[in-house]
Amino acid sequence: MPSTFFGLTIGKSGIYAANAGINTTAHNISNAETEGYSRQQVKQEASSALRVYSSYGMAGTGVDVKDIVQVRDEYYDLKYLKNSTLLGEYDTKNSYMTQIESYFNELTLDGFTTTFNKFYDSLQELTKSPADLTIRTQVSSYGQSFCEYFNFLSESLRKVQDECNIEVKNQVEHVNSITSRIASLNKQINVIEVNGRRANDLRDQRALLIDELSKSGAVKVTERVIGDDVGISSYIVRINGQIIVEDDHVNNLICVPRKEKINQMDIDGLFDIAFEDGSKFSLDSGTLGGAFYALMQVRDGNNEEAFHGKAEGGEGDYTIRITNTNYNSEMRLNIPPQGKLTVGNYEYTYTGFQVTKDEETGEYIYEFSLDEREQGLAYSYEEEEVYIGQNIDYKGIPYYMAQMNEFLRTFSKEFNDIHKTGQDLNGEKGLDFFNAMDVVSGKDYVFENSEENEEAGVLFTSKTGAYALEEEEKNYGSYYFMTTQNCRVTQEVYKDEKKFAAASNIHDGVEQADVALKLLALKTDETMFHQGKPMSFFQTLVAEIGIDTDKTKSLSESQENILASVTNQRLSISGVDSDEEGMNLIRYQNAYNLSAKVISVMDEIYERLINYMGA
Repeated sequence: MPSTFFGLTIGKSGIYAANAGINTTAHNISNAETEGYSRQQVKQEASSALRVYSSYGMAGTGVDVKDIVQVRDEYYDLKYLKNSTLLGEYDTKNSYMTQIESYFNELTLDGFTTTFNKFYDSLQELTKSPADLTIRTQVSSYGQSFCEYFNFLSESLRKVQDECNIEVKNQVEHVNSITSRIASLNKQINVIEVNGRRANDLRDQRALLIDELSKSGAVKVTERVIGDDVGISSYIVRINGQIIVEDDHVNNLICVPRKEKINQMDIDGLFDIAFEDGSKFSLDSGTLGGAFYALMQVRDGNNEEAFHGKAEGGEGDYTIRITNTNYNSEMRLNIPPQGKLTVGNYEYTYTGFQVTKDEETGEYIYEFSLDEREQGLAYSYEEEEVYIGQNIDYKGIPYYMAQMNEFLRTFSKEFNDIHKTGQDLNGEKGLDFFNAMDVVSGKDYVFENSEENEEAGVLFTSKTGAYALEEEEKNYGSYYFMTTQNCRVTQEVYKDEKKFAAASNIHDGVEQADVALKLLALKTDETMFHQGKPMSFFQTLVAEIGIDTDKTKSLSESQENILASVTNQRLSISGVDSDEEGMNLIRYQNAYNLSAKVISVMDEIYERLINYMGA
């Protein structure tokens, strides 16, 4: 049979268990408002019974506190991480798209419609008084304002792209900070848990950091116990499927500035991201999500219109020929004069290019000159797929820049071609009215082909690398060189109002305005763009931006509501309920009092047994 004093041991175990429950409840109550805190719970079970070899078989020995555990549901944790990543993506897109939309606001700003109409109103007045120098000055001035509007848009979008780029760097530093703290917590947790204890509060801190990390990109966590359940665990964090934290080791991210541009209008020094160990961090995967993915899409999104075609070239060659491209016009071409092209798994640096045309099909044929400081083509290529940049399925800044360039180049060419059929007040042949500033010389271009290129059958070149030309009497160039950043009215026309060519033959009288009337008709020309009139092209672009912005706003608000719902579901399990903890406090208090009562009763029994049995 058990010891006479065995009841004291049972009562003591009950007091210890109730005390542990009271302390845990007090800990929960004090952390009711602590972010990331998970409710803790005492796990207790009956102590191992004793065999007493009597008619009742075995005697209970009290209660054991086995563990104090966190109350969490892995399903809701995973659901939270997934939805947090989506919210991080949509929130970031919404922020930048709203900013982009504000620059195209046609209601509160003197936008395209106002600027375009003012230019054409002045041209309308010119048709009435072609020789009036004041009106001629107004035409040039409003033409320059039209160009400056595009200069403003270009500078604004480039500023947004720069902000995106800076935010990429900030995100890298933010992620590195989080992962370093996670690695430190991993070490602390293992030091504590190797002795069989549970580091619940440290685990909460780590889980909170994982929640924060999920806003930047898709996060996956795996944890497994090492050895024979000795308490040490391996904790691995992956972002976009790539390991970034393994136990107490961190593979930090680094920003690598691009040496070459991908798009003609990109700012200098856009960041690519890599791991510190040299492996590549992929930003273009649809599984990445989060702020990283959103920043990449807004900064680099081209609506899957990256330059691509079929490559031909021999092994060791320093030129590569590309046919069947998706750019059969310089009006839409937005590749940089120098950059990188990818053929298969190889990346080559090109220093320039030239374009010829297949006389039968009218197809553009591109010839790229490779950097001779590097090796030539690694293989012979025939009909091999080639890309400049990557197809990114989002309408980001490069896409909107390309759309504006296409409009500006197409409209300017049509306007210039008509203007050059006329004569100015001096009886001289009309010049290009709309032009672009050569960033090297500061001069205007002459949008014609040079004799050298004409004889060689070359439509135009990048004027760089092997295709750089010696200084010419005229600064020949293609409309490829005209962008929203450098467009302007030809300076010779802008500074001398007599240079505007309003008539086809000035000798028929200075009041002739047949050329000006043709220029006026361009405003309603529906053959220039597939959207219709020139104004319709730009209005369609503005509407497109508005729709894209509304979509990101709607998705952001929807995802915010979904995440709030998931958070509430998670808190319903792991959150601290003050009312429930109050009830637990009373429950454990009663258990403590009853266990103390057991000891008190046993004390009376022992007193009677010891002091009075022998009397």
